[in-house]
Amino acid sequence: MRPVLAACAALLGASGVLAGAFGAHGLAALVAPERLELWRTAVLYQLLHAPLAYFLAAVPARGGARLAGWLFVAGSLLFSGSLYLLVLGDQPRWGIATPVGGSLLIAGWVVLALASLGRRGRP
Repeated sequence: MRPVLAACAALLGASGVLAGAFGAHGLAALVAPERLELWRTAVLYQLLHAPLAYFLAAVPARGGARLAGWLFVAGSLLFSGSLYLLVLGDQPRWGIATPVGGSLLIAGWVVLALASLGRRGRP
């Protein structure tokens, strides 16, 4: 187990649940419906990648599993974090981080695919 990656992934999961609860119970009365939809997208992507990053912290270090886990953590922070900031602060400048975060998430999946293919035929 890689404890730092596991702790980051677990905190990503916990903060995702908090963000989801805030969006469902407190934010709806404060922002426009289209902004609430951005919030939901941020929560969804964060909560999809947090358990995967945690799982990758627990698997043996082969190929790019560790790198993929860190890409999922960093990508979630940038992608979801920038959307949270867009909704809460109404500052369009934060939008530049969203595609960077999304690219890191995609890179994590590609690294994971390549790591999986690299192990074919090995015991």
